Amino acid sequence: VARGGDKTKKPEYIEILNHHLFLTSKPVIYLVNLSEKDYIRKKNKWLVKIKEWIDKNDPGAMVILLSCAVELKLLDLADEEEQKKYLEENKTTSALEKIIVNGYKALNLQYFFTSGKDEVKAWTIQKGTKAPQAAGRIHTDFEKGFIMAEVMNYNDFKEFGSEAECKANGKYRQKGREYVVEDGDIILFKFNAGAGLTDKKKK
Repeated sequence: VARGGDKTKKPEYIEILNHHLFLTSKPVIYLVNLSEKDYIRKKNKWLVKIKEWIDKNDPGAMVILLSCAVELKLLDLADEEEQKKYLEENKTTSALEKIIVNGYKALNLQYFFTSGKDEVKAWTIQKGTKAPQAAGRIHTDFEKGFIMAEVMNYNDFKEFGSEAECKANGKYRQKGREYVVEDGDIILFKFNAGAGLTDKKKK
């Protein structure tokens, strides 16, 4: 298996490979830790040599600059306004979001959401996962008794502002077993609990 894996493989194949933990099938992102000063000015005498080595040994691989010193300082600044002020004064940004987003992409992962009265939860699945298997991430009974998924996407929810408005604008859909879950879907699963139909939101 080539370095980085084959992202065109079906999720079930990826799941089989994951059990074997082949290092050569693992995608790689190179994180280069810089001092606070070097990170802010985006300069370091070793950066060119590091990039040359990566281009030679792992062509096309992603390189992300970060500073653990900066991230630690941001953690120590508990107040969000203080964090914002520090970033603005130094004309810099945290690298954590970039690392997380690109880490998910490299691993071929995505989120879907479920919500209840008290909480909203994000669930991680492989891209290409169908609705019953996504339901199984919450509980195996959800997958076994799967009936349907009622779906709206986060981007639509953000645009229209509520579940009712999503429904009114045709953005709330009922999907069956063959539905492939999309990144950012908000899903209400319906499944047969044995005695009858029960509505369950993932919690």
